Amino acid sequence: MIEWKVWGLLLTFAVPMILSPGPGNTVLAALGGRFGVRGTVPFWMGFELGNFVWCLVYGFGLSELFKTYPVAYDLLKWGGTLYVLYLAWGFFKSTSMAERQDQAPMGFMDGFLSLSLNPKIHTMILVMYSQFLTPSLPLAMQVTQIALVFVAVGLVCHFAWIYGGQVLFSRIQSARSIRAQGIAFGLSMVLVAAYTALS
Repeated sequence: MIEWKVWGLLLTFAVPMILSPGPGNTVLAALGGRFGVRGTVPFWMGFELGNFVWCLVYGFGLSELFKTYPVAYDLLKWGGTLYVLYLAWGFFKSTSMAERQDQAPMGFMDGFLSLSLNPKIHTMILVMYSQFLTPSLPLAMQVTQIALVFVAVGLVCHFAWIYGGQVLFSRIQSARSIRAQGIAFGLSMVLVAAYTALS
């Protein structure tokens, strides 16, 4: 069992890292504003499964891929940038009431891809394991426990972003407001893509 002191440190690391603004949280808030919590659940669950899968991948040592082949990180970064621009295009397209009503919520695989193409997540998980794995304890037990805690924290923190987006934007239903939301969310995604590309 991992020591309680380590759990405290892990939570002190994970909560602010997961709760802080970034590409993933911006997307979750925008989707919450567009589709509400219920409509965002499939995307959110795919997002959290991505968190769990990548926690296992890094925890069991496959992070060596990025050390051995730095170009793999560059491919991930540019793939993420293109995916966020694709999301931006979707928001820009949905600036009219008719287009918004025709737009289906994003699904489970969209959430998984969005998380998987987010360089911030990969860096966060890599740093987390470099700080909190104890060589004297069984690796499988530690990786599993840390991954489950990380996902549990993610569920709570990401819900806050989704619900916040819903509360902020769901009451604004005029055609003008919907156009402004589409443009604002689209511009947010463009800024996220620029941040990802330049980081």
